[in-house]
Amino acid sequence: MTFCSECGTQNRDGSKFCSSCGTPLREGCANCGAHLEPTDKFCVECGTPVSGTTTATKAPSQATPVAERRHVSVLFVDLVGFTTYSEGRDAEDVRELLDLYFAKATEIIGLYGGVVEKFIGDAVMAVWGTPIAREDDAGRAVRAALELTEAVAALGRTMGAELQARAGVCTGEAAVNLAAKGQGMVAGDTVNTASRLQSAADPGSALVDRATYLGARNAVAFQPAGQVSLKGKGEAVEAWRPLRVTAQLGGFRSVDSLEPAFTGRDEEFRLIKDLLHATTRERKLRIASIMGIGGIGKSRLIWELYKHVDGLSEDHVWLQGRSPSYGEGVAFWALAEMVRMRAGIAETDDAAATSDKLDACLAEYVTAEDDREWMRPFLAHLIGLEERANA
Repeated sequence: MTFCSECGTQNRDGSKFCSSCGTPLREGCANCGAHLEPTDKFCVECGTPVSGTTTATKAPSQATPVAERRHVSVLFVDLVGFTTYSEGRDAEDVRELLDLYFAKATEIIGLYGGVVEKFIGDAVMAVWGTPIAREDDAGRAVRAALELTEAVAALGRTMGAELQARAGVCTGEAAVNLAAKGQGMVAGDTVNTASRLQSAADPGSALVDRATYLGARNAVAFQPAGQVSLKGKGEAVEAWRPLRVTAQLGGFRSVDSLEPAFTGRDEEFRLIKDLLHATTRERKLRIASIMGIGGIGKSRLIWELYKHVDGLSEDHVWLQGRSPSYGEGVAFWALAEMVRMRAGIAETDDAAATSDKLDACLAEYVTAEDDREWMRPFLAHLIGLEERANA
């Protein structure tokens, strides 16, 4: 008897394909295609070595399940106004816009830990919860939805087009195909509901279901959208409209009171995020300077960036310091604060404790001994531990 390597079904001897899932049961030679027996180490026709075992020799205990139920968050994003944009334009211009849109969507979804499931025309479907599941997948999906709607509007302005996107996020159980890569990863009512929520959203906004709202409400501000009738659904779905990110993924906020809306600085914020992502992608140092009189919102801009970084899937080391606006010798005050914070140096620590903590920090974050040798005296002088030796 022959066992299928995918689903474990017992098949009749001589079967070429599994009667349950259609998987080929017999392997052929990779060079000439000749039939191989389980005991063959070399092809009897051309002598090519046989790598591994044939699929027919795997027992059910070795078989990997094709699909399983998982708790996932599904995102659908669709362009609004794309048909109007396409009319009367050269096909290459339309293709260029779609390429930019798909590239930006793939980047943003990946930054928040999601996986692009497929592209459907000018729509994008993504999933969180497979192959890696996180407890904050719903919040990440909502953040990606907000980011994508903003990015599409910015892309439209760049291309001279009135372009917007609408998004829908649904969280729940779905059948996940563990062997699939890309299209065909998830299926079920969660996917259909996410698609319908996207269709019901206003241009430039998103709608989420109750499960997504409960999973993301500690870090995202929502507006109730009431009961929404969705095509193909027997009952109306309770929906919410995400407005903005108000806290870290865990719900930590900069202030205990309600946070006012972040308005009037969308373009500046987008430029800083693009700079950050380019730095991460290209591994090149960049500096962004934010200048202005007191009270115009520089600190708020930094807080918004911090919340954004906190939601990304890639690990970042965040260092923050502040320089006083008075006194002398304060040019590197902020940098000194960053070093003390990362090393865990308290104001009450004596010279010996400060020196030990600085050495431990360098050993942890600077792997090259040569780099530690030249950095150590510089950082010690920076934090006031010792005078810098004259060159």
